[in-house]
Amino acid sequence: MSLRHCPALLISAAGSHSGKTTLVAGMARYWRNQGLRVQVFKLGPDFIDPKFHELASGQPCIQLDLTMMGSDACHRHLHHAAGCNDLILIEGVMGLHDGVVSSAEVAIELGVPVLAIINAEAMAQTFGALALGLASYCPQLKLQQVIANRVGGEGHAQMLRNALPNNIEMVGALPRNSELSLPERHLGLVQAEEQPQLDAQLDRIAALLGDHLTLALPNPVPFFEPAPCATLARLGKPLAGKTIAYACDEAFSFIYRDNLDLLRHLGATLQPFSPLQDAAPESVDALYLPGGYPELHLDALTCNRTMRLGLRQLAYSGIPIVAECGGMLYLLESLADDKGRQAPMLGLLPGHGQLTPQLQGLGLLEAAIPDQNGQLHVIRGHCFHHSLSEIDLAPVATAHQKNSIRQEEPVYQHGRILASYVHWYFPSAPELVADWFGAAR
Repeated sequence: MSLRHCPALLISAAGSHSGKTTLVAGMARYWRNQGLRVQVFKLGPDFIDPKFHELASGQPCIQLDLTMMGSDACHRHLHHAAGCNDLILIEGVMGLHDGVVSSAEVAIELGVPVLAIINAEAMAQTFGALALGLASYCPQLKLQQVIANRVGGEGHAQMLRNALPNNIEMVGALPRNSELSLPERHLGLVQAEEQPQLDAQLDRIAALLGDHLTLALPNPVPFFEPAPCATLARLGKPLAGKTIAYACDEAFSFIYRDNLDLLRHLGATLQPFSPLQDAAPESVDALYLPGGYPELHLDALTCNRTMRLGLRQLAYSGIPIVAECGGMLYLLESLADDKGRQAPMLGLLPGHGQLTPQLQGLGLLEAAIPDQNGQLHVIRGHCFHHSLSEIDLAPVATAHQKNSIRQEEPVYQHGRILASYVHWYFPSAPELVADWFGAAR
């Protein structure tokens, strides 16, 4: 078994909206400014937070999710990162012990120590009780450090330190400071690429952390390399010679990096394009339309007539199209924003979409989907959307939460178009994905 060692830390919290993303991005920038190479991972199927970490660290941020990706894929990513980095930071999801597979369980599985950030605003001795509960809820968990956030002053900070048990250290207290807040919208933080001042803000956040925290490199953690994936070895390069164009701009940015890596591994050449600004791609063999925020760019998408006409021509030529969530909405006849203003879309799927104030879908899902030969493949993914759509097609499959009926999403097949609200994790079913994008049979 190949082992690599690297200092590593998982940063979690007592709950969501505690400042995890700001803290992790600030720490990544702090250590990067000290000359270290930092690799950041994000727990859960998150598309937005990783962009902040990429800007902060200067290299790609990768999702880790034991349920969607499987244990081997997570260990493989960490083993690779340990071989070429000075520090690994992992941002947790929700609260430390929340979820079907919690951040605490992931930390135990990966053998990584935990640093918890606790919102200490309007709190005194309860800070110690909360820290003790987080640390002792799972006996195997390695949680020995906490950070107090939104602290009123040095007197308040000392009160919080005094409340902690002896085996838990407070490594710093962050003041109430608007610099430590990032703007949000209906699916989470406003995207990093929409904040031109963000790079300078990250430097200021890093400086604040240096002033208020005792930042020391954690101890090295051993990471092992799992056996290679037998399915990929057997598949070879079924997409060799094919060019896949994928949408990538402010309207369509929710893409798992592993998905693109898999398509390359299967032999495809990838070509990014912007439905907002470009002309339609030419001489391509397939299209990938991922999720994002098309509802925030209705005018630009509608006005780019060259793109709309070109994508229709590609669809009519019969090339495969895979569309997820916002990409599916773009294929509809029309899409309305949260104010009810309706705009025409591509008209390649019979139906209409409408943004809503309420969350309409959230969860990890899986579906058994037939390939073009009728063979079923199980593929996993995630949905998170604030829109409803009425599509005049019978679903070819239904994605659902395993062992639960709380969340279901239809999967549509219309000619060579495969569309759903689900953001698929391609490596969970590489044979099916190769079939979607036109692998030779």
